[in-house]
Amino acid sequence: MGRVIAVANQKGGVGKTTTAINLASSIAAAEVDTLLVDCDPQSNATSGLGLAKDPERISTYHLLMGEASASDAVQKTELEQLWIIPAHKNLLGANLELVDGARREFRLRDALAPLRERFKYIVLDCPPALDLLTLNALVASDSILIPMQAEYFALEGVSELLDTIERIRASLNPELTVEGVVLTMFDDRTNLAQQVTAELSRYFGDKLCATTIPRNVRLAEAPSHGKPALLYDVRSRGAESYIQLAKEIIGHSLPVEMPAREDAAEHPVEEKQVVNAPRWKRWIKERNKLTTINILDR
Repeated sequence: MGRVIAVANQKGGVGKTTTAINLASSIAAAEVDTLLVDCDPQSNATSGLGLAKDPERISTYHLLMGEASASDAVQKTELEQLWIIPAHKNLLGANLELVDGARREFRLRDALAPLRERFKYIVLDCPPALDLLTLNALVASDSILIPMQAEYFALEGVSELLDTIERIRASLNPELTVEGVVLTMFDDRTNLAQQVTAELSRYFGDKLCATTIPRNVRLAEAPSHGKPALLYDVRSRGAESYIQLAKEIIGHSLPVEMPAREDAAEHPVEEKQVVNAPRWKRWIKERNKLTTINILDR
C-alpha cells in the first residue's frame, strides 16, 4: 500500500512546490515508483516538471468533479519512475462547485485509492490556503510535510495549520500524522535562523527534519527549465539537500541498510557520489551520464 504525503502550509512563499517537486523526484531517483499530484490552481508543479498548461488535458479538477479516473490523469515525466497528475487554473472552480457536493471532503481520497497499490509514494502539492482543495489533500493523506522558513511569522502560521490538522483528525481523517517540518531557504549563519530552529526543535522534537534546504540559485533556476534540481544540476547544494530529505522521509517507514558495493575495487577513485547513498542515481564523470544503482527492495 502506497504512502500519501501532503506538502502543505497555508503561508505562501515557503517552498511548498519546490519541496513537492524535488522530494518526489528524489524518491523516484531511488527507483521507487512515485506520483506527484498537483492540487494547486497555479499549477507550478505541473510546469516545473516540463508539462505545458493545457486546459483540455485531464487534471486534478476532473478527479475532484468525478469526471475522470486518476489512472487516466497520470502523465509520464522525464524521470523514469516519476509520474504526475497535472493541474490547471480551472481547479479554482472546484472550491465553489464542491460546496454543496456529496462527500466533498473525500473526493481526492476516493479518486487516488486505486493508485495506492501502483505507487509506493504519492506526494500532494497543496495550494497556499486552508481551502477545500487543501482539505481534500489532507483527508486523502497519511501524513503532512510542512515546509517553512526560519522566521517568526512562519511560527504563527504553522500553529494555525496544526490546529486545522487536529480538527481534521477529530472529524475526517483520524490517521493523519505530521511527517515532519522541514526548514527551507535556510541560512544557518543568521542568529534568527538559529533561534527559530531552536524553538521548533523544542516544540516538534524529532518531527523537525534533520535535513535543511539552503537557498540555492540552481534550485531556483530549475523550474524555468521544466526540470527538478537533480536533473538540472545534480551536484548543486539544493539537489543534494532534497536527496538527503528523501532518504530521511523514506527512512521513517522503510529503513534501508546500505551494503558495500561489489564493484568498489574496480572504481576506487573515479566516482564522486552526490550523497553517501551508494544506491541512488549519481553522477559519474568518466561515463558522463547518470547511472542507476538499484537500492530499495520493491
